[in-house]
Amino acid sequence: MIQNIEKVPLSVLMLTYNEELNLETCLQSLREWVDDIVVVDSYSTDRTLEIAKKYGVRIYQHPFEGHAKQWAWGLKNLSFIHEWIFMHDPDHQVMPELKNEIQELFQQGIPEHIHGIYLRRRNIFRGRWIKHGGYYPKYMLKIFRRNVAWLDENEFDYRVYVPGKTIQLRNDIIEENHKEDNITFWIDKHNRFASIQAQEEILRRETGFGPKASPALLGTPDQRTLWLKSIWYRMPLYFRPFLYFIYRYFFRLGFLDGKEGFIFHFLQGFWYRLLVDIKILEYQRDLGVRER
Repeated sequence: MIQNIEKVPLSVLMLTYNEELNLETCLQSLREWVDDIVVVDSYSTDRTLEIAKKYGVRIYQHPFEGHAKQWAWGLKNLSFIHEWIFMHDPDHQVMPELKNEIQELFQQGIPEHIHGIYLRRRNIFRGRWIKHGGYYPKYMLKIFRRNVAWLDENEFDYRVYVPGKTIQLRNDIIEENHKEDNITFWIDKHNRFASIQAQEEILRRETGFGPKASPALLGTPDQRTLWLKSIWYRMPLYFRPFLYFIYRYFFRLGFLDGKEGFIFHFLQGFWYRLLVDIKILEYQRDLGVRER
């Protein structure tokens, strides 16, 4: 007997660029219970569009100018069937337990004062769940009311902001980017990210340009992240990557994640942060800014 799965009044917005290794699994986790999937593609050259068309999604193409700007463009310029938007990534999969939890939530009805929903991310790196090092769970505001939400288009670590209350769901969304199984891809990507993040940090240091939300240790997950970033910005360059890796790998038990965990925590927690610091000093030197 085939189970009739009720559609959720939820529109999915997704950004893609050469996602043939990830997209099929992602769309398979959505197709039975979502009836409006919108893809903003940055002119993929692989089978991304072919796969998207197979699943009947609506496809738009727009030049990529940065993640936050691309998300914002989609939210401002495209039409959606539903009020609630699910800002989804092609390397993410919705677990069946999370799908059931979302269905139950919408069936019960969401109070008007609730503007956003945080999902709990489980990161898989080279086939291994990165469960320790403070990396799980990470709460991400992925579902929100479109008419009240906004993004800071200058923020590298893009996030959605809403003025009202938010809730957190209990089950996981899986992040597993199969392109990153090739370590050269991972390093090249994070080298690009380090350049952008270094430039953003210089902007915030020199102009005092802050985030569009109040950092708060006891606030929402995003407010807590912004509070931790405000501490990070005040720490000495070069010293902070060492401190962060030691905290994450030893004090937060990252060593329990095995060989893949060591690679991930070292590269993402130390090498990448050190690269950002090196680039900050390079950019400041080029701009004639005195080292702090």
